[in-house]
Amino acid sequence: MEKEIKKLLKQRNGIILAHNYQLPEIQEIADLCGDSLELSIKASETNADLIVFCGVHFMAETASILSPNKKVLLPVLNAGCPMADMITPEALTNKLESFPPDMPVVTYVNSTASVKALSTICCTSANSIKVVNSLNSSQVLMIPDKNLAQYTAAHTEKKVQLWEGYCPVHNNLSVKMVNKTKEKYPDSIFIAHPECKPDVLDIADAVMSTSGMLNFAKESPHNSFIIGTEIGILYPLQKENPNKQFIPASPDMVCEDMKKIRLKDVLNCLQTLTPEVKVPLEIQSNAIKAVKRMISIKK
Repeated sequence: MEKEIKKLLKQRNGIILAHNYQLPEIQEIADLCGDSLELSIKASETNADLIVFCGVHFMAETASILSPNKKVLLPVLNAGCPMADMITPEALTNKLESFPPDMPVVTYVNSTASVKALSTICCTSANSIKVVNSLNSSQVLMIPDKNLAQYTAAHTEKKVQLWEGYCPVHNNLSVKMVNKTKEKYPDSIFIAHPECKPDVLDIADAVMSTSGMLNFAKESPHNSFIIGTEIGILYPLQKENPNKQFIPASPDMVCEDMKKIRLKDVLNCLQTLTPEVKVPLEIQSNAIKAVKRMISIKK
């Protein structure tokens, strides 16, 4: 199956992108692995005609936004994101009526293209503080993740209004769960994702994105880490650091949507060139402005 996938990729001039939370078999077959936005950026810089995005729907949309002339395939079309579904363009428009007309909207990349199209600027879990501080406004509305918004608010002087969205996988992690794991592994340091609740972040030794975790683990002198994010990240962490130990903060931190794609799905989409994710031009033209504003300051 892997040989057939590689053969079709070459014929189609395609590349496979895999998010850090994907199953090991998918990460192994991918040309690029990483965070959703960095994957879309890297893919846009290649001469590939076809992108197979092994992730969830909003990620494929972002790839389509940044590579409008490339065909973007999502092997399992119903691989979604509960947090992204917690906000709609209509709900955002209604919410903005209660704020001044110049209220900046900072939108986490974990959102739909249609919501990005109504935004001032996008952000990632790694650059949200820098993005908020770049805006010439005393207050901002951050959507859709309330936990990322609260984390950002704690590190900026600006007033951050939040949306009541969240990632169920991260939001369900409790201090009690973390402490239980820390009792078993007292010599480990705890790294948490900003999508976790504030009280969980308060007991973390470090707070960072998945790519940040990968870099931190390589550079850190520590040998044992408790990881507070979706358990898929444990595979690349262990692969890149075979002599170090990585423990899930909770074994229940599993995103079922991130685990839907199998090799047979990748092969099928390369054979049929479906399902395709294509962002309509009127949405793409507005959404790309918000994404590019972020990219221009992300360094």
